[in-house]
Amino acid sequence: MNTAHFKFWPKRLPYELDYPQVPLFEFLETSARRYPDKPALIYYGKRISYRELWEAVERTATALYDMGIRKGDRVALYLQNTPHFIIGYFGIMRANAVVVPINPMLTEHELKVLLDDSGTTVLITTSDIYGRVRNIRAETGLQEVIVGEYSDYLPEEPELPVPGPMQTTVALEDTPRRWLETLNAYAPAPPAVEVTTDDMAMLPYTSGSTGIPKGCIHTHATIISNTVSSAVWHNMVSSGIALATLPLFHVTGLIHSMLAPIYVGGTIVLLTRWDREAALTAIEKYRCTVWTNITTMVVDILNHPDIAKRDLSSLMIMGGGGAPLPEAVGQKLYELTGLKYVEGYGMTETISQTHFNPPDRPKLQCIGIPDFGVDARIIDLDTGEELPPGREGELIVSGPEVMKGYWNRPKDNEEAFIEKEGKRFLRTGDICKMDEEGYFYIVDRSKRMINAAGFKVWPTEVEAVLYKHPAVAEVCVVGVPDPVRVENVKAFVVLRQEYQGKITEEDFINWAKENMAAYRYPRIVEFVSQLPKSGTGKIQWKQLQQMEKERIAKDGYYWMKK
Repeated sequence: MNTAHFKFWPKRLPYELDYPQVPLFEFLETSARRYPDKPALIYYGKRISYRELWEAVERTATALYDMGIRKGDRVALYLQNTPHFIIGYFGIMRANAVVVPINPMLTEHELKVLLDDSGTTVLITTSDIYGRVRNIRAETGLQEVIVGEYSDYLPEEPELPVPGPMQTTVALEDTPRRWLETLNAYAPAPPAVEVTTDDMAMLPYTSGSTGIPKGCIHTHATIISNTVSSAVWHNMVSSGIALATLPLFHVTGLIHSMLAPIYVGGTIVLLTRWDREAALTAIEKYRCTVWTNITTMVVDILNHPDIAKRDLSSLMIMGGGGAPLPEAVGQKLYELTGLKYVEGYGMTETISQTHFNPPDRPKLQCIGIPDFGVDARIIDLDTGEELPPGREGELIVSGPEVMKGYWNRPKDNEEAFIEKEGKRFLRTGDICKMDEEGYFYIVDRSKRMINAAGFKVWPTEVEAVLYKHPAVAEVCVVGVPDPVRVENVKAFVVLRQEYQGKITEEDFINWAKENMAAYRYPRIVEFVSQLPKSGTGKIQWKQLQQMEKERIAKDGYYWMKK
């Protein structure tokens, strides 16, 4: 285990933590006892106290038990960011059951795959997407569906902009259980606690970007380890106010924007959908102190025409993961706010972070150093041998947050884990390198590497340079087939509004040629109005790459058209 990073470890913190030996839901129960009348949640102006939140959780658990839910049963949350999600999440666990968070953007077919694989019997959703559930319900093992409305918790006079679709009540063709009616029908009298920290608490699914989605078995203990480490690393306290804009069904939003604030008794300002004006207003109005986000949100905020006039002074720490923050964007953020963006790294398999940048000494475009109790190493892709600093290889991790394994996939488990020096390591599939100070850097996903005439080109490195061009709002680089070069580098570019129509794609290619190595610069550039993104806001590079393959299969290679 390399310990070079300990030299730069925050002086106020130990290298490892002791974690509470309790079920996860006890975090909310404890905060409700400590801060009963304090707002646990602010939802477009609607304030829900810790006492109210915990009572709703107990009612949910009681209702689920009455529906036949028992220890270990799976209950799905097919929801956007709403109070229903937070209440349902803890209610399911308080009923001794397992949470299956599902991306609300999934289609009927994709939803059915996860429901069948997980063996989910009860599902909680909202009326706007209930139709997808209704259409496939007879083909699944669902026994009960509970349907809520955004209006269940929206205030009569919202304090933040509310997206139009959330203000509409959707008429239902049938009569499923309704959320408020269900909760109001039961007293807060949940069943006896049967789970321990070693029991499965959550079954989140991988995004499926490299294959069929797989369920990751997480116990109360694995989730607790990252919840506590997030709170400690970010100096979260009960007076803190967290802006929650990342989707809660995704592990990053779940840990940093929901569970960590609740663990310390803080307040969550929750947005259902990303809207930069709502986010800026929330920061100003509620004096948010912590904001975990992704690169695309930072870029969007900084592109606001009046950003220099907005008051972001309450923010004490801002960071995220998912993709490296381009150096030019990080510099602009620092000049505007004085905040250094704190990047981290994690996976669904590790219930969010395994790496954090030290808040007092972060490095841009760097995932930071291993989290509390994490042993992280770089190994050769072919031999499995551990590599020294500066060499690129696959990142493997061992720590308290690593999943127990994939749900019902013994073969995948054999491939996902290796043993070194008596420790069980998870193979992340990410290509990384470590510098002499013990900081880690993502080079790329192993399957995203571009082979440009025999040269290895990592798209994120090209994107980092392209972001320095003043015309770039967003960019995504992919490899496109070429019969001579194997692959060409192509950049999809979203231009800032003031540059639209004032720069050509040829101009952009020439600029890139002057700013990076000959084998690396994009020989093909396409200006687009927007980039495809996942429900978590990540740019879908694989979708763009597949589109290019289909285009070439139909129209031929680019050089053939010239």
